[in-house]
Amino acid sequence: MSRLLHVSASPRGASSESLALAATFLDAYRETHPGDTVEHHDLWDGTLPEFGPAGTGAKMAVFGGADPSGAEERAWTAARAVFEHFDSYDRYLFSVPMWNAGVPYILKQFIDVISQPGWVFGFDPEQGYTGLLKDKKAAVVYTGAVYGDGRGPAFGADFQSTFFDDWLRWAGIADITTVEFRPNLATADAETGRREAHARAREEGKRF
Repeated sequence: MSRLLHVSASPRGASSESLALAATFLDAYRETHPGDTVEHHDLWDGTLPEFGPAGTGAKMAVFGGADPSGAEERAWTAARAVFEHFDSYDRYLFSVPMWNAGVPYILKQFIDVISQPGWVFGFDPEQGYTGLLKDKKAAVVYTGAVYGDGRGPAFGADFQSTFFDDWLRWAGIADITTVEFRPNLATADAETGRREAHARAREEGKRF
């Protein structure tokens, strides 16, 4: 049986388009994978540790072949706990709203906490990076209220999916499914696009 972790980056609760699409995806997934474990990690629940001076000091110590100590060791241990929880799953669903053309800062914090040498990536001075999250798959729900393909630069740019897809592949996850809902909520009725996005979420949830 597989283990699926839903990592959500929206703080908007019942008002969130990305969380609603994720719920549709998971309902379909549970129907076709009744024996699988499905859990939710709300990145806004207050448990995500910071990764500041002590954390970066620990990271550079590890890069240099040393063991962190003191405050650096404590920061490293806290980050390791987040990574080990994440790594214990083989399937992921990420719900990612667009914030200022990119991803919410809490998701970037999560990435910075777990993206450590020997955990998410390996590094060779001659060959560069190697992603270590092999044999895993991810589904990503991307939403946005203004930006959309073909709307022109005045409606923003997409550093959301480009950044996050790149991180997944850099980390070693090549099997990626996406569901997008990007209506122009300022000027248009979004209901048709919403229905289409939920239909796609249901189909992808069944196949995932």
